[in-house]
Amino acid sequence: MQQYLETAVRAARAAGAMQKERLWSEHDIEFKGEINLVTEVDKACEDLIVRTIRAEFPDHDILAEENDYAAVNSPCKWIIDPLDGTTNYAHGFPWFCVSIALEIEGIVQTGVVYHPMMGEMFIAIKGQGAFVNGRQLHVSSKGPLKNCLLATGFPYDRSWDNENNFNNFMNFQMTARAVRRFGAAALDLAYVAAGRLDGYWECKLKPWDVAAGQLLVSEAGGKVTNHDLEPFSVYDHRILATNGIIHQEMAGVLASKESRSALAD
Repeated sequence: MQQYLETAVRAARAAGAMQKERLWSEHDIEFKGEINLVTEVDKACEDLIVRTIRAEFPDHDILAEENDYAAVNSPCKWIIDPLDGTTNYAHGFPWFCVSIALEIEGIVQTGVVYHPMMGEMFIAIKGQGAFVNGRQLHVSSKGPLKNCLLATGFPYDRSWDNENNFNNFMNFQMTARAVRRFGAAALDLAYVAAGRLDGYWECKLKPWDVAAGQLLVSEAGGKVTNHDLEPFSVYDHRILATNGIIHQEMAGVLASKESRSALAD
């Protein structure tokens, strides 16, 4: 497992260096949807990461955000977000990261989230804990919900689809100390693992958004489920990740009539 982790760290560090170097350059921006951006740096970083991994493990499968890779039916699958926080990046807002995870026989076994602007490398191996720059991570001990800082995000189709997370956001603004919307799901999860955030929820996410981060939270002593308190899979599109203390409270807010009403419209 250590060899897998070392490869992921090396790939993430190289991609992060590229992101930091090119941040305030003029970017070639394309659209995958009405407001869903991709830059030339996203593509270059994905190419760099995939080449680094395939040089070591050519028979492994790859699931990544920007390209489709032919399946080889390996028990090992790398799940890659080469640049989480692309909208931030395209605007020169320095909040973004690299996220790389390795799933073996359907279970995420190792994950890396690298925040290049802060120089923080978050790592986890299943059953061995979570760390940032060599320091072990622990989720916070804060509670109840009214004393807690939360984070979330909003889907790209928020202007025309009812599941836009707006009701949830308003309800948590009324019940928690504060809610932040930073724009990089993997970093939100890493910050829950580090105890800097107490809880995080979101919907309409992809496996590459959450694969590494959810492992960090679990290995730091936190709790990760879907919004209905069922065991979480990286292929679910709704995530709830907390320090464990406020998990039931947050699930209650998500299950409230006001939060659910938008989905029924």
